[in-house]
Amino acid sequence: MSIQVLIIEDELAIAETLIYAFKEAGIATVHKFLGGEALNQLRQHAFDFVILDVGLPDMTGFDVCKLIRAEFNIPILFLTARNHEIDRIIGLEIGADDYVTKPFSPREVVARVKAILRRTELMPDTNSKNGHFTVDDTAHRIQYKNHYLELTRYEFLLLKTLIKQPKRVYSRDQLMDIVWANAENTLERTVDAHIKTLRAKLRAIDAASEAIVTHRGMGYSLLT
Repeated sequence: MSIQVLIIEDELAIAETLIYAFKEAGIATVHKFLGGEALNQLRQHAFDFVILDVGLPDMTGFDVCKLIRAEFNIPILFLTARNHEIDRIIGLEIGADDYVTKPFSPREVVARVKAILRRTELMPDTNSKNGHFTVDDTAHRIQYKNHYLELTRYEFLLLKTLIKQPKRVYSRDQLMDIVWANAENTLERTVDAHIKTLRAKLRAIDAASEAIVTHRGMGYSLLT
């Protein structure tokens, strides 16, 4: 599965160093100078990780982190020129997963990102709640508006993926890589077919349900 990292850093030299290090590791990146630009990018495209500078021209990295946490469940690593303990504590308390202090080794940043992604992938989602959905990962069951959904294995995996990061737009290729990673001879239109059946099952509980959103030419997201 390809990894997409969003770098929010106003110093071009630092950003270019990180971009190169991630490229060497086979990881794609998108770079934004401003917090506002980065938030718009997150709302329009799917990312797996955010690298966030504390000092940005338009707003603090702490403010950006709070805004990201209000909308997205995505790992965040802070870059900071400050070495004060209180700044590190604040960063972690408002939702960052890790931090590095400038100057830093780009390879260390890449290694930390990989470690966090491995850790978050292994963390269980037992009885996690998101909006109108509750996921029981142990029993492989999902509730929608306090009603259990009767789901096939792939319907469960597909809906769980969308629930984990609501408003994130997943392309068909990304959903194929995540949900049907070990399935052979599976076609891309399989995603569309499963989305159709999921919508029918959600509407059987709430006829007005528009929980799964189609983004033409891009993919699907969940609106909780």
